[in-house]
Amino acid sequence: MSGTILENLSGKKLSILVACLLFLQFLCFLLGGLIAPLPASVQTILATICKDTPGSHNDTTVWLHSRGEDQCRSLDHLDIENDDMKMANQIVFVFQMPLPREGRQLDYSRWQQNLIGILQTDIVFDANVLHKPHSKITIDARLAYRNKGDSDQDWKYLASSLEHRDLDCTANNVTDDYLYNCNTIPLFELGSLHHDFYLLNVRLPVDSDRRMNLDIGHIKDLHLSVIYQNGGFTKVWVSLKTVFLPFIVFIMAWFWQRVHLLQRKPALLEVMLLSLGCALTFLNLPLEYFTLIFDMPFMLLLSDIRQGIFYAALLSFWLVFAGEHMLIQEGGEKSSLKTYWKHLSAVGVGCVSLFLFDMCERGVQLRNPFYSIWVSKIGANVALGFIIMAGISAALYFFFLCYMIWKVFCNINIKRTSLPSMSSARRLHYEGIIYRFQFLMLATLLCAALTVIGFIIGQVSEGRWKWDENIDLEFTSAFFTGVYGMWNIYIFALIVLYAPSHKKWPTNETTENIMSEEIEFSNLPSDSNPSEISSLTQFARKAAQD
Repeated sequence: MSGTILENLSGKKLSILVACLLFLQFLCFLLGGLIAPLPASVQTILATICKDTPGSHNDTTVWLHSRGEDQCRSLDHLDIENDDMKMANQIVFVFQMPLPREGRQLDYSRWQQNLIGILQTDIVFDANVLHKPHSKITIDARLAYRNKGDSDQDWKYLASSLEHRDLDCTANNVTDDYLYNCNTIPLFELGSLHHDFYLLNVRLPVDSDRRMNLDIGHIKDLHLSVIYQNGGFTKVWVSLKTVFLPFIVFIMAWFWQRVHLLQRKPALLEVMLLSLGCALTFLNLPLEYFTLIFDMPFMLLLSDIRQGIFYAALLSFWLVFAGEHMLIQEGGEKSSLKTYWKHLSAVGVGCVSLFLFDMCERGVQLRNPFYSIWVSKIGANVALGFIIMAGISAALYFFFLCYMIWKVFCNINIKRTSLPSMSSARRLHYEGIIYRFQFLMLATLLCAALTVIGFIIGQVSEGRWKWDENIDLEFTSAFFTGVYGMWNIYIFALIVLYAPSHKKWPTNETTENIMSEEIEFSNLPSDSNPSEISSLTQFARKAAQD
């Protein structure tokens, strides 16, 4: 057994490798901080109130647009106020996206990836209308699109649905012109932004027999907040994937080729490293390039699945990585995944639960983009509970990992008591390995901490648009690009450092003539157990004898 590169590499070469990796990590943070814009932007659009076309209530080929040729007939608030029925069933709230800027018509870019729509209502206080908690508002929403080169009225059907949403409004110190304070309403979520322009027609049908929209009062205005991923951030993100992908694939092939040169079966840690590399490769695939050509509404779901597979592989690897170095087995038996079935089962259950939760919303949105699990009080509580439990579970996992690594350090410190009785060469060998390993474990803890923080921030930032809470969450692109770069650099370093080394132990004459810090640590001649991945494991399983 020749040991790993972590054990055998000279101090100078190892320092150069670590310095290069830290410099790359710094560049990843710098790339997000100086070049990439914020991950997402919000644009708020005030609805244009238009007179509905007679007979178009059930006709999805009729579209009312507010700009361009043949635009709809807009109504002012005075016309509506003077009507006894407030023009019920005659009004369409029109949202044409995106808004023009400085007289120039803008369009969406396919780099922007996705679009989320949130409604906000302006309801005028009316003493004759009693707003009950969890009142139901019925929304007839229809979504259309057109592209550059199409005529202004050439809108094509995308989706439609008759949706019911909970509406909670409160009023304090009211006057005749007072507007209720109402919760936001999640309306739609598009998994791809394939077209240039989008049009949303919203009707609020009133039906006395069905008690439809009778208890919500007079809606004066509707506001639509559209959230989209910034195209500049997507370009930086995909560029990182494109750069990292070939390096990870190459180092995995190199690692596995070196493992197969050994006259033994791959150790558990080597198999886990390869699995982790495969999960990272799947995550690194720049599939976003395909969205520039094809309409792929399932990209959000696919991205979540890829992220979930990577999280499962990374969390499982850390448990096995720490467990394999706890070094408390005395029988010398070879470890297997069965040894860690309790730990891995917990990770598996958590990841499967998040996958099922994701499928309940984004899976259904492939068919109906107006569907949302947040639309009802029960659904919102369940969704919020899932996010809170996911955050708590991630924090508990981190603390458990800290406990495992602390036990690793304790076990190594106990075994270090045998070092003074060894020869100087053997003591130098093991001391160097221990210092390097402790540094790697601390780097693992840092990586785990940033991963958990990134996971929690990702969950909160995704759900905050749908919560009826004023949550001020500030985060930068530098954090996301930095964490993503950290995953690639950390796993790259692990694969390199835990690859089998083919170096030979230097002769005594050579050893005496070079400085100790220049010695490339190699397995001692007496360390010949081919079942161990590193001599540190052998050292901890039994105290070495001179």
